[in-house]
Amino acid sequence: MGVLVKFGAAHFSSSELVFYRSFFGLLLVSAMLHRKRTSLATPHWRGHMWRGLSGTVAMMLFFYCITVLPLATAITLNYTSALFLTALTLAVYKDRFHLPLTASLAMGFVGVILLLHPTLEREQFTSGILGLISGFLAGVALMNVRQLGQQGEPATRIVFYFNVVATLFSGIWAAQSEIHAITLNDLPLLLALGASATFAQLAMTRAYRIGQTQVVSTLSYSTIAFASLFGFLLWQETLSLDGWIGIALIIVSGVLSLKLVPKH
Repeated sequence: MGVLVKFGAAHFSSSELVFYRSFFGLLLVSAMLHRKRTSLATPHWRGHMWRGLSGTVAMMLFFYCITVLPLATAITLNYTSALFLTALTLAVYKDRFHLPLTASLAMGFVGVILLLHPTLEREQFTSGILGLISGFLAGVALMNVRQLGQQGEPATRIVFYFNVVATLFSGIWAAQSEIHAITLNDLPLLLALGASATFAQLAMTRAYRIGQTQVVSTLSYSTIAFASLFGFLLWQETLSLDGWIGIALIIVSGVLSLKLVPKH
């Protein structure tokens, strides 16, 4: 999805890309719901509302931070979501603190910092706070996903309601600036953007539903390693030695988290 966003940025604004990501994803998941004959009726509408609002605001703040902060800084601040999620699950669900798993999560975040080398100037402090809020709200959204999954909500319904909220709010955001016309050449890219985001969300939702939260959070750091490798292959973006060490730490932390997960 990140690769498609990078390609799409040459033709569309960030707000438009968030809207198309959500809108085409909504069309796809609607078709999946129809095919599976999954009802939209749910007794957990409050959970869907909070997941949709927190996830959408987190995404919009993340895209805003990308425009005003160094990309590495914006991504690193957004990926504090895994750390916030761990703290939230300990506080809200009274999950047992598992030191080895928390250490592997911290190792993964160190790998992210080594890979991205985030920097923040004094005049960027307010934007940095917004980036941190983005990470916190993303953590809240993931906690809502976990809760909805435990309540028996199917992944397709969770993703559907998120895309409804995201399409509405991002559409209002996109309407505040110039809207670029979609050509036939743009359509495959936007469809692929919505599809990749939707399948990623479905996988993530199922992972948090059936998996151990800290393990899934640690493995989510692999997104950054994949993004860096795509950048190297597609745009010849070179990686420093620190970057390769960061990728290695991310991989090792993911493997360790799988090995360290408590057996039931």
